[in-house]
Parts: sequence; structure tokens; C-alpha cells
Amino acid sequence: MTGSDVDRPLRAAHECVGRAWVPPRRRTRQTRPVSVLGTLTRRLGHQKWFGATLRLLVPADRLVGRLTKGRVVALGLVPSLVITTTGRRSGQPRSNPLLYVPDGDGYVVIGSNWGQRHQPGWAMNLLAQPAAEVDVKGRRVAVRAEVAAGAERDRLWQLLVTEWPAYRTYVERAGGREIRIFRLVPVGAERTGADPS
Repeated sequence: MTGSDVDRPLRAAHECVGRAWVPPRRRTRQTRPVSVLGTLTRRLGHQKWFGATLRLLVPADRLVGRLTKGRVVALGLVPSLVITTTGRRSGQPRSNPLLYVPDGDGYVVIGSNWGQRHQPGWAMNLLAQPAAEVDVKGRRVAVRAEVAAGAERDRLWQLLVTEWPAYRTYVERAGGREIRIFRLVPVGAERTGADPS
């Protein structure tokens, strides 16, 4: 039985009620199942109070991420990593939990800062020193940050808003601030298209 054979009863039902047929979404390699709590979190992500509340929880999230070596970040509700940058003023390591999306051999992160009007410290650190480390799923990986621009930025933006739609709201809330997108490439890795997760 082919995919179109399976979809035929659904297509007929849509035609009977006069709506255009849209095939059901197939799960792709980039798509992962989302829990009910994860779905609720994504819906609440647009709310201003939600970002303010989660900003208060970042220190606890940092601690949990460090203790679990990146295995549990953001309560496991969204794909997250812990990035360790070098402080641009202090020269000391600075760790932050971040949502990411995989992209070939790299990890894509965004300096949205929950829609605040100032840049997040970790993004400023990466601009000053692109070498960093990430803890993701229990693995520590040395990476080099690349700031996305042009068509590449547009492509990565689509990956990010598919995972966390509230980024669109954060852009509006940021009041015209440039929100940078970074592709974190493992040191020594080439763009192979292999999934890093």
C-alpha cells in the first residue's frame, strides 16, 4: 500500500466538505515528536510573562545542565545545549543553556534574549571570541561560531521558528535590535550533513 493509498480516505473526506486537500504532515529527520507539555511550552513561549519567568530560572537550568553534563537542559522540553563561551571582559568561562536546532554537523542558536532590547552576554562573547564548547546530550564538543547572514540566515531562521515559533514574537518585542543567528560548527568538522544529535 502506498502513501497515497493510505491518504485516499482522508482526501475524500476533505473533498466532501469542500475544503482543499492538504496531505498529512510526514515526520522528517528534522521533526521530532513533541510531548503535550512541550506543545504547551511552545504556545506559552509567546507570552511576555513566560520569558520573564524563565529568565529567573536560568541559573537553576545552568546548574542542572552542568550537573547532568548537558543531558537535561530546559527540563528536556525542547532540544537544548549548554554553551560555554569566554567572557569578553573577564576572560572567564561563562555557561548558558540555549535552545538549538541541529543542522548537518552543527548546532544553530539565536541571540533572541527572550525579546529583550539588549544582546545576550553569550552572543557578545561569541562575537569577541568565536571559540566555545557545547555540552549536548552528555557530550562536550569544541565548536567555532559562525554568524549567519543572507540566504543562509534565512534558511537557519526557518529551522529555528519551526522548533520555537515564539522567536517571531521575540523579534517584534526586541524593537529593531539585530538578533544574531549563530551556527556552531564542531572544530575540525566539515559540512557533512551528518546529524549531530
